[in-house]
Amino acid sequence: MDIQGKVAVITGTKRIGSVVGFRLAEKGADVVLTYNRSKKEAEAAAELIRNKGRRAMTLQANLSLSQDTQSMVKEILLQMGRIDILVNMASVYLSKPFLETSEADWDENISVNLKSAYLCAKAVLPAMRAQGGGRIINFADWIAASGRPRYKGFVEYYVSKVGVIGLTESLALELAPYHILVNAIAPGPILAPPGLTPEEDAEVKRATPLGRWGGEDEIAKAVISLVETDFITGECIRVDGGRHVS
Repeated sequence: MDIQGKVAVITGTKRIGSVVGFRLAEKGADVVLTYNRSKKEAEAAAELIRNKGRRAMTLQANLSLSQDTQSMVKEILLQMGRIDILVNMASVYLSKPFLETSEADWDENISVNLKSAYLCAKAVLPAMRAQGGGRIINFADWIAASGRPRYKGFVEYYVSKVGVIGLTESLALELAPYHILVNAIAPGPILAPPGLTPEEDAEVKRATPLGRWGGEDEIAKAVISLVETDFITGECIRVDGGRHVS
């Protein structure tokens, strides 16, 4: 797919999503940035995109609710006219020992990490079908893509991200006849989380064969590659500096 003149919708724009949106704008896309609570970050990214000469809009939505996703898509089509690319990046990442978790913890992980991707894909499908195709890119996790958990305290998160991979594969099969390609990206050590100690930072680098954090642009490159391809679908691409082979 040629990105020039296309409309990309990105969910979850607090950190990496903003950079992905900007890089897509550099390739000629108009960009919609959705957020739940990170309004300031979304609007700042939208302003940068407009400065590149592309259209940008921001929308607040709870993407775990069908009504919100449907309303979001209607508004985007009204304002932008089409939807060609959906990048499902909305996610929560919380650590808690399983014995201390609650039903609410389970529901939050499944709703934000998995259900939102399902609902957003379902909401954009009619528009993409009418246009003759599109791209959907979901976000998993390098550990989920490696086929086994490696760290304790992430039961709900891990299960939700394994579900994202299953959703990606199933949608790729279902939507191929409509020329809608569906893939996933499984990030590894991309950005150091807030509050990371120097010792923890050094440990991550030691455990990563390439010896560093990847940075947001590595995710943007992967997204662009999966948008531009015309023959890759149903894949989950690890962007983890080789972490899964260490």
